[in-house]
Amino acid sequence: MHAAAPVNPWVALAYLVAGVCFILALRGLSSPISSRRGNRLGMLGMAIAVVTTILTHLPATQADRGACGPGATCFAPALDPTMLALILGAIALGAVIGMTTARRIAMTAMPQLVAAFHSLVGMAAVLVGVAAYLNPSAFGILELGGGDIAKGSRIELGLGVAIGAITFSGSVIAFLKLNGNMSGKPILLPGRHPINLALIVAILACVSVFGWTTPALFWGIVVLSFIVGFLLIIPIGGADMPVVVSMLNSYSGWAAAAMGFTLGNSAMIVTGALVGSSGAILSYIMCRAMNRSFISVIAGGFGGDAAAGGGGGAAIDRPYKRGSAEDAAFLMKQAEQVIIVPGYGMAVAQAQHTLREMADLLKKEGVRVKYAIHPVAGRMPGHMNVLLAEANVPYDDVFELEDINSEFAQTDVAFVIGANDVTNPAAKTDKTSPIYGMPVLDVEKAKTVLFVKRSMGGAGYAGVENELFFRDNTMMLLADAKKMVEEIVKSLA
Repeated sequence: MHAAAPVNPWVALAYLVAGVCFILALRGLSSPISSRRGNRLGMLGMAIAVVTTILTHLPATQADRGACGPGATCFAPALDPTMLALILGAIALGAVIGMTTARRIAMTAMPQLVAAFHSLVGMAAVLVGVAAYLNPSAFGILELGGGDIAKGSRIELGLGVAIGAITFSGSVIAFLKLNGNMSGKPILLPGRHPINLALIVAILACVSVFGWTTPALFWGIVVLSFIVGFLLIIPIGGADMPVVVSMLNSYSGWAAAAMGFTLGNSAMIVTGALVGSSGAILSYIMCRAMNRSFISVIAGGFGGDAAAGGGGGAAIDRPYKRGSAEDAAFLMKQAEQVIIVPGYGMAVAQAQHTLREMADLLKKEGVRVKYAIHPVAGRMPGHMNVLLAEANVPYDDVFELEDINSEFAQTDVAFVIGANDVTNPAAKTDKTSPIYGMPVLDVEKAKTVLFVKRSMGGAGYAGVENELFFRDNTMMLLADAKKMVEEIVKSLA
């Protein structure tokens, strides 16, 4: 094993400060009110980490590199202008691409953007691993007195590229599903469970053997991991996408942490561990919100074969009440309290701004207006919160499921706009339903339910019919969500 490198105390302090900034950033991002501060702290921490890494890992000459020793951290007397220019050029290029993309991307496409960013983190881990494998002396991971990569570093390297490759290919499939380039329904391959299990066992075996002998197995780890990432996400349907997004977030963190061990960079280890653990916790919360186990999600899609059958897309031939924008405006104008339940349909129609305008008009009439958010509403965790924040909906008006569910029974009107599975009463009564046991919003307990939906044909991502449509206290408002809300606003004005 290579010798432990001395660490400059100022470098350790800088990385510590960066780590504290990342921790405070996560804390800030836990609330919409403090999210801006959290983002700024995260940017500050990353700036400190990047500058410190550049100053301590870029000696001026090859002789200086040798003087630092394998894996050592030392300040450079004068930075190599060419290497510094390449690094700063890459940072500038990435910053321009990132800022341009963030400014142009629609809020409805945020899940796709997050999946794409996760894929970049995974590929970065793979590329760093490949560079370390091809040029181990530059990374200080050679055995003392030998020309081979140290055994401990091989294990770190193998695990890092494996997790990174799985993150990349899995995120690409998630992006294609979220973006509509691939069907959101589960694509259930025959024998997928034995195949996935065999491939994962093969990857672990390759990492183990690579750690002790046979360096050429490195490429086998990379190829098999790319395949596993592809096969793991293909059978997962749209209903499980919130869990998939948070899961891939966790994977990207662990990939970065593993590469941090390979590079001997404590900032990468701390940052990766924070992202990995927070993503894992979020995945657990999402699974609880859907009454699902993490393993069942990874195994293949909401409702399994039943959901993949797609039976929910046919036209529904059952009696239901249909209303108009004028009916909805009259009912809400006479109400004491209205609870708005947004879902992905609102995001697709980009109706959040018009919805806030409707809520403002109701407030002028003396109506209490609140928003109820289900943990898995939309296509990623916090999707609805982000959209409502973009429309300047007051944070105090937005409530999570556990905080507002008890209020539906005392509510005059529940206004559901594009939220399907998360409002389905069958989750509480039908043991044969694939969503049975999933905590849902108790909208059916309101005196009147106004349900905005494009048409009666089609079901939610889980592929099951929503019993709420046919309740006596439900009035269906069949139209594009934005157009319907605009008509309601005209009737209220």
